[in-house]
Amino acid sequence: MKVAVVKNILDANERIAAENREIFRKHRLFVINLMSSPGAGKTTLLEAMGRSLSSDLRIGVIEGDIQSTLDADRVAAAGLAAVQIETAGACHLDANMIRSSLANLDLANLDLVVVENVGNLVCPAEFNVGEDCKVMLLSVTEGDDKPFKYPLMFQESSVLLISKTDLLPHLRCDVAKIRQAALSINPTITIFEVSTYTGQGLDAWHGWVRDQVRQARA
Repeated sequence: MKVAVVKNILDANERIAAENREIFRKHRLFVINLMSSPGAGKTTLLEAMGRSLSSDLRIGVIEGDIQSTLDADRVAAAGLAAVQIETAGACHLDANMIRSSLANLDLANLDLVVVENVGNLVCPAEFNVGEDCKVMLLSVTEGDDKPFKYPLMFQESSVLLISKTDLLPHLRCDVAKIRQAALSINPTITIFEVSTYTGQGLDAWHGWVRDQVRQARA
């Protein structure tokens, strides 16, 4: 019975996700589902994207947190249109939550929507929300063993951002091991090494985002 219930939940989510995807396509939006563990730097990355991309891209952010509007307040202060979803204990965002939030975003006047998912390396990977791609942020402070411990995240993600690289001199973390493990799990994953503190790798990441938005708008 438990297996059947889980299957029904996932099937229902997929139906709503497909409907969300049609809404996004109607408005020619590129949509990113941004996932990571807590503290990997998702919100700081979004602030950097706001500073770099807002001059030529109109960006909306759907913030998912168990409680508080702290992250939504930060991205709004960075000049991005922000909508907050408080999950009241749920460990991920699902398609229905995203659907409920869309009325609070002016989709006709956006180019890019980023869903900042709840910090969690398990559940968010299981639920499509209608995004074009899943992007995973992995901080070097988490160690180089995470791809093999949480493989579904890496299987489902189109992009891996290895973050906080400025801290590598102080850590026993081997980025080459992360890359090798991630590619062994998902050979097509695109990998960027970034630091929002030094700016390393952000130009390449922002260029990738611009290219994807351009294709969606076309």
